[in-house]
Amino acid sequence: MMLRKVLPFFLVAGLAVASARSYTVSLFQPSIVGATELKPGEYKVEVNDQKAVITKGKVRTESPVKVEEGATKFDTTTVRYVNAADGKVKIQEIRLGGTKTKLVFSM
Repeated sequence: MMLRKVLPFFLVAGLAVASARSYTVSLFQPSIVGATELKPGEYKVEVNDQKAVITKGKVRTESPVKVEEGATKFDTTTVRYVNAADGKVKIQEIRLGGTKTKLVFSM
């Protein structure tokens, strides 16, 4: 009887974990996401619902993100920037290579 109660929990937990998508993105210049400045390097981007979590070692930042689908697959992963009023460069969107997925960050 207890197994019947526990099994649905694991199935739901498994679906929640499976819904998170993870990608690798290389930044070639200092970039701002939310309130965090990221140094150039390779980062892991995990997308779950409307939130992107960007990590590299001990550096971790979260940001609201809108996931959009493009008309065709993107050949390579590209990062689009916007210049902020303070002169810093903010990530506006990330187009994920090999997919039709575009992550649009709120400004």
